[in-house]
Amino acid sequence: MADWVTISSLATAGGTLVLAVATFASVRSANQAARTAERALQVGLRPLLMPSRLEDPLLKVMWVDGHHSRLEGGRASVEIVDGIVYLAMSLRNVGSGMAVLHGWYPSATRLRGDHPHAEPERFRTLTRDLYVPPGDVGFWQGAFRDPAEPGYAELCEAIQAHRVLTVELLYGDHEGGQRMVSRFALSSGDGTTWLASVGRHWNLDRPDPR
Repeated sequence: MADWVTISSLATAGGTLVLAVATFASVRSANQAARTAERALQVGLRPLLMPSRLEDPLLKVMWVDGHHSRLEGGRASVEIVDGIVYLAMSLRNVGSGMAVLHGWYPSATRLRGDHPHAEPERFRTLTRDLYVPPGDVGFWQGAFRDPAEPGYAELCEAIQAHRVLTVELLYGDHEGGQRMVSRFALSSGDGTTWLASVGRHWNLDRPDPR
């Protein structure tokens, strides 16, 4: 004679197991969909700065003290005026999100690609917020004003000798995330025309692909 109580219990247990498996699969699928949507959103906000193209439009850059420079596409401005070092660079954002510049770190020499970038807390903050729209051009600017500041003398010497300078830019998306460091080189053969090039990018808030 069939033990209907046992059969009923086994059927209930089997149904519960099937429901648990289905729920687990559904939750896992939902989590994967959420992660995919989050990655797609981040990609849509992610900036990536490069030197602008040589044919990009001329930009006018002005500092808080009234000094101004004219920046042609693909170029940088490197000047020493009345003891103040003025630096600027024409940029193009090839990423899909707005780039918000947070700071910069200069070096009076060319840094190799395997040389680590400066730590974020060592970057010099900007006097004002600078933005580079996606698919468009913008600029970065900075200045050394205090001759007693570390690095001032070395930078002036490198500029006067027409040596290659390195500038690292710290920036991220407009929500303050996805911070990156991009290393640029400023070079000039004659000391009058300075060209900008980029050597390496680092991700600070997500795993680096390298």
